[in-house]
Amino acid sequence: MKPIRPEDSLITYPCDFPIKVMGRAHDDFARAMAEVALGFDPAFDPATIEIRPSSSGNYLGLTLTVRVTSREQLDDLYRALHGHEMVSVVL
Repeated sequence: MKPIRPEDSLITYPCDFPIKVMGRAHDDFARAMAEVALGFDPAFDPATIEIRPSSSGNYLGLTLTVRVTSREQLDDLYRALHGHEMVSVVL
């Protein structure tokens, strides 16, 4: 991936950045995603996770708002979430 210069980024760091994560409904899904987020933002508060079940109840959509300080941190967080076995989609 070609590096983006800070002056070319649409994001100004540091900032609070919402990330949407979807996966099969499971009692530990939100906790597991909070653990991933805490690895990148030690001040992340799991109580701030927004949880939305799908209409059938088979999936959960979460919004995690993390404090990001660089493009590299954000990219690494996306990769960690995307690579998690419980995650279907990361937006």
